[in-house]
Amino acid sequence: MLVETRLGFGPDAGERAARQEAAGYAGTFTRETDTDPFLPLALAAGGTERIELGTAVAIAFARSPMTLAYTAHNLQTLTGGRFVLGLGTQVRGHIVRRFSMGWDAPVARMRDYLDALRAIWAAWREGTPLKHEGAFYTHTLMTPAFTPPPHSYSDPPVLLAAVGPAMTDLACERADGLLVHPFSGHAYLREVTRPRVGEALARHGRDAGCFRVGGSVLVATGRDEEETAASVAALRARVAFYGSTPAYRPVLAHHGWGDLADRLHGLSKSGRPDRWQAMADLMPDEVVHTIGVVADPDDLAARVADRYRGLLDRVSLNHPGKVPPELLDTVSTRL
Repeated sequence: MLVETRLGFGPDAGERAARQEAAGYAGTFTRETDTDPFLPLALAAGGTERIELGTAVAIAFARSPMTLAYTAHNLQTLTGGRFVLGLGTQVRGHIVRRFSMGWDAPVARMRDYLDALRAIWAAWREGTPLKHEGAFYTHTLMTPAFTPPPHSYSDPPVLLAAVGPAMTDLACERADGLLVHPFSGHAYLREVTRPRVGEALARHGRDAGCFRVGGSVLVATGRDEEETAASVAALRARVAFYGSTPAYRPVLAHHGWGDLADRLHGLSKSGRPDRWQAMADLMPDEVVHTIGVVADPDDLAARVADRYRGLLDRVSLNHPGKVPPELLDTVSTRL
């Protein structure tokens, strides 16, 4: 099980990536939340030589396949072939109301998106006419003036984030790997996701040894009682937030907590000024400890390894609170 970490936004991204490489991490990844996910990777490329640099995840439907193809091609050049493109769909509300982009049939749209992306890269790599005419995306114009300079590397690996069966199946059919959501927890991964991946890869005639499954694990820890309590509170709030999303309801339902998912969703839509705290207050300890891993710093690495060995090929620690980064780095390097 290889260990990855997170690369935040900031002018020191290159220095941080260099420190992460020196610490032995296999990769460092950005996520698209309140910043652009690609800019820090450009800085990190110049300060590193070995570590993988990628997104986990960038929001596919927030940009066109052509726009993303240019960005990924350029980063593959800058990183010397070390770029990994992790993609996710986000949910309808964010795509329509935040990004002002189209949302319909997300699995079919993502299949077309991946096909368009690969068609663009193939046209650049092979010098053949660009001709992708899909149900959602059409790319049929590419002239020499707009063709980027070639690089000597393969196309970036494309990893697809998924929770539900349809998107997981698409990842096994079209992508190079699966990024599991941190809300999945180890039991859902073992009992639902991993069997589903094995069946889908066999059905599509793909080699399981060439398909990677990675993701982050929600954790809470602390060096003293006060820090631990704050860490657990932050984890509880994050689990409640994820649990309120209808797309993630199957995880709670699998454990018999479907009613809790419905109550969380209702609260999230209530408009109550205290709704986020009320949602956290609804979360039983059993749910928090099932979805996340809560342990002292000295025990956290062993707990994560015990839970996720054989389930994730690559793992990173996702801490919702404000534990010092150096503490999690110490934990991560023991995995």
